[in-house]
Amino acid sequence: MSTIVNIPFDLLQPILIHLPDRRHLSAATLVSRAFNCAATPLLYRRLDSRVKRNILHHPSATLLKRPELAQYVWHVTETGAVQNLRQVIPQITEDIVAALRLCTNLTSATWVDDTATPEANFLPILDVLMTLPLRELTIRTQYDPGERVWARLNTIQGIRRLSVWSLEWGPPRVLQGWAHLLSSSLTHLELGRCAGVPATILVSVFMKLPLLQELCLKGAPSAAIPAIIACLPNLIALDTEYLGSGNYRTPLTPLPPILLPHQQTLKSFTLNAFAVHGQITIPRPFIVNLTDRHGKSLQDFAVGLAQLTLETVSYMCSTCPQLSTLECSVASPDVDSIAKAIEAGHNLQTLTLHVSWIPDGSVDLPPRFEKHSGPRAMYADFSHLSSEGKATRFTEEHARALMFQTRLRSIGIGDQSYTGRWVHRECSAEVGKEENVVLEVVGDPFV
Repeated sequence: MSTIVNIPFDLLQPILIHLPDRRHLSAATLVSRAFNCAATPLLYRRLDSRVKRNILHHPSATLLKRPELAQYVWHVTETGAVQNLRQVIPQITEDIVAALRLCTNLTSATWVDDTATPEANFLPILDVLMTLPLRELTIRTQYDPGERVWARLNTIQGIRRLSVWSLEWGPPRVLQGWAHLLSSSLTHLELGRCAGVPATILVSVFMKLPLLQELCLKGAPSAAIPAIIACLPNLIALDTEYLGSGNYRTPLTPLPPILLPHQQTLKSFTLNAFAVHGQITIPRPFIVNLTDRHGKSLQDFAVGLAQLTLETVSYMCSTCPQLSTLECSVASPDVDSIAKAIEAGHNLQTLTLHVSWIPDGSVDLPPRFEKHSGPRAMYADFSHLSSEGKATRFTEEHARALMFQTRLRSIGIGDQSYTGRWVHRECSAEVGKEENVVLEVVGDPFV
């Protein structure tokens, strides 16, 4: 009889890697010798140090007692807060550094420090990190790490992922003097403080980082964004504030076409749009440019509260055959108009709309198509669910009718959301069929 302890060893790790937290991995090490051998490397793959209620939780003591475990460590998180315990543990820095030296397979490190002395705290750690095969580095400090730290950082090569967040004091750090050493490796970058850096400096830095695929910039001048994107031919994801001319009072400031990446295989476009005065509108020329370049590959389009016309929604659905997720704001006289706008979205599965219901006839609607019968009708007829000439609150009946006509299985309209799935329901014996497939729709208010 087969039991869990008889699972082939080479299958154990792929199974155990899905355990949700360290407690479960720790329990797995106690099951058997085979489980212990498979779970132990996963248990020590990621080690974090932290101080909670003046109690130090740090793996250095374990690694110094059992140095053979250090070979399994791939990622460490160190914190400057442990230095507050030097009066209790005078050798704390020496122990951490000694344990870190044992982690010869370390490829990823995170430094978190909210103390006022990040330079003194980080320098001993950095000296060791520079001797290891580091590929990912995250630095999150309340205060600037200091000139000595940056002088040493500027000599490290081979970093693929870099994140720098220094919230206060000191000059912004945007990789001047370091970018040329990272040009052959860096693909992911986060710079959390770029305010006050001239656009010319930012552009000169990013010209040396042609391999960047993901970029997060906070505080960068809006005027520099198009120029930065222009010199990053491999950019896939961009997270930044784009304020147009810098004046929130101009809600119709056009989005620059250069915000679109160069590749012809864009799958997801997300814009975290908000407005202080008025409604932000995504202009049709931008959508046309987007679909012309990426219509065949685009699957997800989410612009939050930014508004599209129903005509533009219809255009997107007809020109993006792979579109499966759509989120935006629209103005519509009724649910039937929304249904007609998305009827060409044959692969649309998730629809989230912030709707402004308006009197009939005051919004441009997509052309009316001839209605067809059958399970794949061109559009759903909601006339029996709406009162004449008046906008109707979106209900479960609307969601059910729309899901019957399309592949939609998740619909959010205003403050209501609905999910649907096909289920088998048993019929009575008098009916000559054993089962009947029905669409189950469940609705919940948005939180």
